[in-house]
Amino acid sequence: MKFKVIIERDEDGIYVAEIPELPGCHTQAKDIPTLIERIKEAAELYAEDFENLPKMEFIGLQLIDISV
Repeated sequence: MKFKVIIERDEDGIYVAEIPELPGCHTQAKDIPTLIERIKEAAELYAEDFENLPKMEFIGLQLIDISV
């Protein structure tokens, strides 16, 4: 099964990954290869029964600009 992974980098340079289809499934690492390894492990632990996961269709990402 394939999942979309959102990867961001925080102000300290740490990479953070999350899987929107698996609420609460996220991890972090100092480099991308380790991050990918960890998010795969997190997804496997999170979703032992893939049949009961909600089916989501990826539409896209959009950046917005707001005033703060």
